[in-house]
Amino acid sequence: MLLDLMWGRFLTCGGFSTRLLGHVRMVGRYLNLPHQSSHILAVLLLSAFPLPAQTLQQAELLWRQHRMPEANEIFRAVCDQQHPQDAQCKVRWGRMYIEYGHSDEAFKLFDEALAIDKNNAGAVLGEALLAADDFGNASPLARRALELDPHLLEAQELLARLALEDNDNPKAAEEARKALAMDANSVGAKAVLAAIDLLADKPDTPWDPHTAKGYETIGHFFMLNRRYEESIKFYRQAVDLDPLLSSARSELGIDLMRLGRNDEAYRQLELAWADDFHSKATANSLTLLDSFTRKFVTFATPRTILRFDKKEGEFLRPYFQSEMERILSVYEKKYKMKLDHPVQVEAYPDHEDFAVRTLGMPGFGALGVTFGYTIAMDSPSGRPPGHFHWASTLWHEMSHVFTLSMTNSHVPRWFTEGVAVHEETAVNPEWGDRLGPDEIAAIKERQLLPVEGLDRGFIHPARPQQIVVSYFQAGRICDYITKTWGWDTILAMLHDYAQGEDTAAVIRKELKLEPAEFDQRFLAALEAQTKVTVDHFDEWKKSARELAGLAAKAVASKDNADAQKAIQLGRSIENWYTEYVEDGSVYESLAATYLAAGDKNSAIDELWRYVRAGGRNPRQIELLATNLEEAGRKKEAADALERLNFIYPMDPEQHRKLGDLWLGQGNAAGAIREFQAVLARNPIDPAQAHYNLARAYQSNRQAELAKDEVLAALEIAPGFRPAQKLLLELN
Repeated sequence: MLLDLMWGRFLTCGGFSTRLLGHVRMVGRYLNLPHQSSHILAVLLLSAFPLPAQTLQQAELLWRQHRMPEANEIFRAVCDQQHPQDAQCKVRWGRMYIEYGHSDEAFKLFDEALAIDKNNAGAVLGEALLAADDFGNASPLARRALELDPHLLEAQELLARLALEDNDNPKAAEEARKALAMDANSVGAKAVLAAIDLLADKPDTPWDPHTAKGYETIGHFFMLNRRYEESIKFYRQAVDLDPLLSSARSELGIDLMRLGRNDEAYRQLELAWADDFHSKATANSLTLLDSFTRKFVTFATPRTILRFDKKEGEFLRPYFQSEMERILSVYEKKYKMKLDHPVQVEAYPDHEDFAVRTLGMPGFGALGVTFGYTIAMDSPSGRPPGHFHWASTLWHEMSHVFTLSMTNSHVPRWFTEGVAVHEETAVNPEWGDRLGPDEIAAIKERQLLPVEGLDRGFIHPARPQQIVVSYFQAGRICDYITKTWGWDTILAMLHDYAQGEDTAAVIRKELKLEPAEFDQRFLAALEAQTKVTVDHFDEWKKSARELAGLAAKAVASKDNADAQKAIQLGRSIENWYTEYVEDGSVYESLAATYLAAGDKNSAIDELWRYVRAGGRNPRQIELLATNLEEAGRKKEAADALERLNFIYPMDPEQHRKLGDLWLGQGNAAGAIREFQAVLARNPIDPAQAHYNLARAYQSNRQAELAKDEVLAALEIAPGFRPAQKLLLELN
């Protein structure tokens, strides 16, 4: 009797085989059968009873009922087992996966569908939607889907969305109206038209979609424009209208996390996860939020909130705090404004944690990102030595805090990025990114975008290199405007953007040029500035490789003839590409050759050229400092080593060397900071580290602190004679 009841319940449910196993195990427990016997019983029942037919319609019904696991099981039975060559079945299955955040599985299914039917419009649309979610080049796919099915509304709506993501309002409106012509009730089209009005601060838009999906779309556009508070408002409206719209709930949680509202963020993300929305962003964000309280330590002042991993917080705090105070002082004068709130900076030693923190952002540069008054960035320890200049990144991101604040986030992406890139070298010409091979190719092949369309290079790059090139181009545009019209013009443009003006109008107003004429003038100036490098680039590459081989040979052989041959070649090509400071640079090859030839002064000169061109390899900078110190040029040696504090400050030995140099030059305050850094890194010889800090305190006339450090040294090593002597002096 019990078995009959269980079987009847089973036949009314979706997910037949899984449910059968579960119910039979219940029967087995009731009859005290072993687990293995229950499983065998389930198999026998499956073979003994005919199962009801499983259809695509059943899967679709369960999907609409938000019973994703059961729908998924039937999709698998129908699409994989019953109809493996049915492309449309795989497309529908893939669309369900998209709705629940399983992008990898969805792409696989669309790919399988296209292998069956290369002209399946639904599969092409599915891949376009996935590309759009990753800020890929989705437009060609959407247009291809429309060619295959001219009535495919979602493809037309997607084209409108993509145009607005590029800040091309006229094109977005045009594409949205095409969608409305296909369906007067198109939610996607209304959401795009409403977003155009709302982003322009026109709240009484006639296009309010009054639907959850529509508000989710509007929230997405406000997120892209870094207007997070408004984005949160629209995501809330979406989930209020449809509590089971888990994609909107997940984005709401991520937006809340961006603004540091972690408790509510966690609750929203948990709800999305419980409703089977298992996107990577949701999973990773929950994991990161779990780790915040365990792994991070916070240091707060009235103007700053610094968050570090507990393992390096005490060590990094003085450097970040000092730089933050300097930035605030400079930028408040430069931007002619004061910030309303403290700025929070989060430094992540695990780059994957940082990547999770920035989820959903286009043009992800993988160094830092700004969310209003919150900055998330890699810690200096999160990147290989020499691959990251944390101070340059901090100045870049703090520029965003000011430009976004003074414009209420109405500034287009290209301009706020351009100003931030400009600021990196404005504070120090050695900082910032250099002219790279990708940028050289873009200049040579005339692939730079017009200024009116430059946002597209950040949001929907046509090729991976275009993001890097767009950062470079935006920065050089702001350099050019500052040099030609002055910094006050940059400020005037920011104020124009704050009033809702678009790029074309701002250029006409402030530069008195049409955008096309500005493009011509800027490109002419950039091409003149880079002409030597662009013209000689191919020859330089070949010669630089030859030079590296000659330098290695000269170092190995110590033959003067080999060295002179390398030096002659290096000096002949050095000025062709002065900005190249990566591995295998001409500067490094020449310095090594000069040292092999015994010409230390020329090696020092070459290494200084390397550093002043923006070189960041700690080994080369340490080599420069060592040779300067050996040459008696100790002030220059300290200047060289100090640069490493802004590049890779994680090596305690470099802090010890710099502390000694500064102590010898009477810079007691600098020596105290460096010796404190040594202690914060758990040195191998802590007694010596405490003793060195005591010497610095003594030099700074802080006798009591000096005595504390001497006693700490003697507690570790009671027989440490220099510490005993210093204690006597202090007493």
